[in-house]
Amino acid sequence: MNPPTPVIQITNLHKAYGDLEVIKGVSISARRGDVVSLIGSSGSGKSTILRCANLLEDSQQGEILFKGEAVRWQGQGRHRQPADPAQVLRIRTNLSMVFQQFNLWSHMSILQNVMEAPVTVLGRPRHEVEAAARGYLEKVGIGDKCDAYPAQLSGGQQQRAAIARALCMEPQALLFDEPTSALDPELEQEVVKVIKSLAEEGRTMLVVTHDMRMAADISDQVVFLHQGRIEEQGTPDEIFGNPATERLRGFLSATLQT
Repeated sequence: MNPPTPVIQITNLHKAYGDLEVIKGVSISARRGDVVSLIGSSGSGKSTILRCANLLEDSQQGEILFKGEAVRWQGQGRHRQPADPAQVLRIRTNLSMVFQQFNLWSHMSILQNVMEAPVTVLGRPRHEVEAAARGYLEKVGIGDKCDAYPAQLSGGQQQRAAIARALCMEPQALLFDEPTSALDPELEQEVVKVIKSLAEEGRTMLVVTHDMRMAADISDQVVFLHQGRIEEQGTPDEIFGNPATERLRGFLSATLQT
C-alpha cells in the first residue's frame, strides 16, 4: 500500500533576494493530519519557506506540490513565477495563513472579517458563511465578540479572530507564521491553547514558532533551520530530547532559558 500523498510537499526549494540566497535547497512535506513545526534563529528562513509554500513569494528553484499537484512555473531563476493564476488562487484558498500581525480589517466587525473571504473569494452563500463564522468564533473562544471591531479586542483575541478567519475558508492545511510572537505572555497562552486544540483535531499544519514548548507539544515533526538550510529534523523527542548537532544544542540551550 502506497503512503498517502502529502498535502504540502516542498522539494529542493531555493529563494534569493537579489544576490542574497535565503533558502538553500530545503525539502519539507506534511501529510494529512501532520503538524510540522519550523524552528530556528531569526533570519534562518522559516517564514520565507511558509510564504513560498503559499505562493506569496516566488522561489527561483525547486518544486512545490499541493496534494500531488505541482505548481506550474514560467521563466527561470530570478524570472520564475507561477504560470497559472487560477492554480495559485486555488492553492492559496486551500492553505490558509495566520500571520504574526493579525491583519484584520479595522473598518469591519469581527464577524465581517471572518466572513469576507469565503463570501467574496469562494462565492459561498452569505447565510451559510455567517453560520460557519459564528461557529468558528465560538470554537476559538470569542463567540461573544462578533459585533466588536478589532480595536476593541486584545491582541490575543485578535489573533484568535484571525485563526477563525483562516478556518472559515475550510482549508486543507493551516500555515502559522509566528502566531504568538506579537503577544504578551498571558495572551500568548490563549492562542497556544487554540492551536493545540486544532492539532488534536488532526488538522494539517505548518507552524513557524519561537515557542519550543508548543512545538514539542503539538508536532509530529520538527525542522530546525540554520542559515537557509535544514540542520536537523525529526520527532519532538529526537529534536528536543536528543539533539544530534552542536548547533541545535546551542539553539535550544539559548531559547529554553528565556
